[in-house]
Amino acid sequence: MAEDTDSTRDAAAHTVTDPDAIRAIRTQLRRAQGQLGGILMMLDEGQSCEEVVTQLAAASKAIDRAAFLLIATGLRECLTDADEHSDAVAEKLQKLFLTMA
Repeated sequence: MAEDTDSTRDAAAHTVTDPDAIRAIRTQLRRAQGQLGGILMMLDEGQSCEEVVTQLAAASKAIDRAAFLLIATGLRECLTDADEHSDAVAEKLQKLFLTMA
């Protein structure tokens, strides 16, 4: 993999740096991962469609929460760290938010 340089990096890209937010996002994703494992077992055990779909909805919500937290944290960091690319980053994150709606 090529090394990322200033000339090749997307100026509007942002990486979340808040350790508390990263921890919360990881928690949500681990929850979803556990739910997905449970769903696979439910399918193997022949559980009802209603039960499986209920668990799929719960896993989907956990993933959505992680995505919203990531976007919200990115927007907060972008706006508080205002540099010359903050407007572009904010616009990009807002578009990501709309993909989740």
